[in-house]
Amino acid sequence: MRVRPISPDALVNEVVVRIDALQGRWLRVAVDGAPAAGTGELADRLVSPLRELGREAVRVRAADYLRPASVRLEHGHHDPDSYYLSWFDTTGLAREVLTPLAGNGTGEVLPALWDPEADRSPRLNRVTLPERGVAIVDGPLLQGVGLDFDLVVHLWLSNAALHRNTPDDQRWTLPAFKRYAEEVDPTALADLVVRVDHADRPAVIDSFG
Repeated sequence: MRVRPISPDALVNEVVVRIDALQGRWLRVAVDGAPAAGTGELADRLVSPLRELGREAVRVRAADYLRPASVRLEHGHHDPDSYYLSWFDTTGLAREVLTPLAGNGTGEVLPALWDPEADRSPRLNRVTLPERGVAIVDGPLLQGVGLDFDLVVHLWLSNAALHRNTPDDQRWTLPAFKRYAEEVDPTALADLVVRVDHADRPAVIDSFG
């Protein structure tokens, strides 16, 4: 494994530089990883520097694209297979965020599809991204399900760190991430893999060989 230590600020800069180097009418970026990896924090930090480069950015959370409780919780509140297969509305995410930002799309993005607390649509207005705009989507299990992203950053935790950093009330999801690692191998699919065992000391993994 070839690992390159990097500061959190330098990581943000590297990701922003990679995004800005991409061509496209709009761009679709994923920050993939378990909740314990801090995907939301990194995704949030990308917004301001992108805007400073003249790229408007909209944030989308996979947690706002859950399926209704009748589907999501059909096998109970703590079923890891359901979490892996049925919790996230990837079809909705593609329809409302990714397809509109394809080259021939409308540029209109729906930031959230489902309010899991109210178990209904939040009825948000669509956001129109100007050309060169970027949608930054964060969440778990985003790879290997046919979602079209222009850049994927995977925040990787060692098995020990994943177990250590996952809160007790979320530990039931751990078998889903084991299955994700074995069946999808997100580190092989991502454009950039970052080890985040210690959030204040990330490291870019240039090679697992």
